[in-house]
Amino acid sequence: MGIKAIVFDYGQVISLPQDPRVIDRLAEKAGVEREKFEPFLWEFRDEYDRGKISAAGYYEKILSRLDVKTDEKTIEEIAAMDSASWKNIDPETVSLMEDVKKAGYTLGILSNMPHDFLAWARKNIPVFSIADVSLFSCEVELIKPEPAIYVKLLSMLNMESGEVVFFDDREENITSASFMGIKAFLWQNSENARRELSSLGIRL
Repeated sequence: MGIKAIVFDYGQVISLPQDPRVIDRLAEKAGVEREKFEPFLWEFRDEYDRGKISAAGYYEKILSRLDVKTDEKTIEEIAAMDSASWKNIDPETVSLMEDVKKAGYTLGILSNMPHDFLAWARKNIPVFSIADVSLFSCEVELIKPEPAIYVKLLSMLNMESGEVVFFDDREENITSASFMGIKAFLWQNSENARRELSSLGIRL
């Protein structure tokens, strides 16, 4: 069974890694220590990525759990700081995606992403416009690594799992995709990805 589609995650794959100091700055803005702030940052992230709550609602929940009283402007500033940290695009990944498209493979994007960031990305990231299939968690209320989101991906691609390659930076997402039969690889960088593709007989 030959490969027909190559699919990329967004965070830390299409985008450059988030500066680890950002969480320190978010915690400082909230007026709490990072050690207290960070666990709640992830506790409500699934709900945010599913599109169930807005950016403001997400941070309101975090700050409420921390018993932090603040104003709307501060919440907006915290949300903007977090969002900005994910907006730096890796040109090498973009080049790889463009090569995938030029070589005639179906190009896909599969990402856990909330509504507000997705709206920005569609307007500001050119490579989003060349993807043949794009699946974002907020639009289907499913998130990686849930098997259902991979079933949805295969349905959108109209392909068998063995015809699809997927790159993601999180081990649990790769494990889940692999269980579905997708040829999934843990992302390191575009150079390594090209080697992984070459091992499957894909020449770009």
